[in-house]
Amino acid sequence: METTHHSMTRRATAHDYSRPGTYHITLHVAEGWDSILGTVVGDPMAADGTPEAPRVGLSPVGQMVEHELLTAIHTRYPMVYVQDHIVMPDHLHALVRVTEPLVSASGKSTHLGQVIAGFKKGCNKRYWEIIGNGDGETTSYTVTDGSPVGTYKVPSNASSGRPSLFALGYCDVMPVDAAQLETQRAYIQGNPRSRLLRLSRRDLLTTQRGAIATALTPAALTGYLRRECAASQATPEALEALAAQLLTRPTRPAGQEIVCDSYGDRSLMERRLLPVVCHRRDKARFAEQKRRCLDEAQDGVVLVSPRIAKGEQEIVDEAVAEGFPVVILHDNGFPERYHPSAERLDRCAAGRLLLVSPWRYRYRPKGEAITVAECKTLNCVAQALCRQDDGWWKNNK
Repeated sequence: METTHHSMTRRATAHDYSRPGTYHITLHVAEGWDSILGTVVGDPMAADGTPEAPRVGLSPVGQMVEHELLTAIHTRYPMVYVQDHIVMPDHLHALVRVTEPLVSASGKSTHLGQVIAGFKKGCNKRYWEIIGNGDGETTSYTVTDGSPVGTYKVPSNASSGRPSLFALGYCDVMPVDAAQLETQRAYIQGNPRSRLLRLSRRDLLTTQRGAIATALTPAALTGYLRRECAASQATPEALEALAAQLLTRPTRPAGQEIVCDSYGDRSLMERRLLPVVCHRRDKARFAEQKRRCLDEAQDGVVLVSPRIAKGEQEIVDEAVAEGFPVVILHDNGFPERYHPSAERLDRCAAGRLLLVSPWRYRYRPKGEAITVAECKTLNCVAQALCRQDDGWWKNNK
């Protein structure tokens, strides 16, 4: 199976980055320097605001990076404000608000990339001052209350001169409304807790590659799509592109099987499973379908759904609200660094959620809609995982 590579240089190609806007910026440290900015400490189950709540004990380098983030950027670019931030051991997140068109100190028009580049340059200068001529030194550090946190090793700079603290590029997300802004803010502030949860529950909170078999062959899927899709939606070219995105593994004799990557509690797959797929042709019977699904969930069945159609979302969300475990088919693959929302992370850690995907990860530009063939593929995989037709709810209980 091919390795999935996660890009940290994603950019909205049609956006003018010299204009005002709000951006969620992510920067990673250079490869191999995993804990140079600090260590996450605390209890992942402790409430926010308590002394035991998860937090980051910043190293001297991390403290310097935070200071530069909160002071240097706005000093040089008065129209740029850091609204929220978190410095993690190996990366940082910042919600950056640009209130006016970006211009440099000399009055020339500039863009967000130059702002980030200047921030990195300033951090590098301060970083070199901290490490001096160090070559592989190990330095201990403490949090502000004096308790020891850990150590970090100053990377050897003998072969490359002065090393850069950060990796090349950056990733940005542009919140477009107040609701999305709050989601990004919650994600940033929840980073320390998420890190501790992942460390404490690696069995549940680590992406498992190819961990779930479907017993569905690519040939059987192709036949299903040709039956369920219009000819224009399942052209040979579309089916070929779709097949290239699917995760498969060899089977005997000389066959192929579609498999799924997963994130969450795989033990849910050992329980009785029922697919939740809503079709337009059954719209008049939706109330009946919803009642049957939730009744089964109440009886201990795990509902499995792509959660794409409005009806699927309603059924799955109500099941979640009732505390029932669910399996959700992800409409994209899992990147190398996959971090679900704080809500989904908590449900995975509690054994109430499993995310699965039959796809290889690919960067999907904002606004790119999922195709009908992809939707139908997820419907087919849901039925294959459950070993059950999606019209089961029409039968007498």
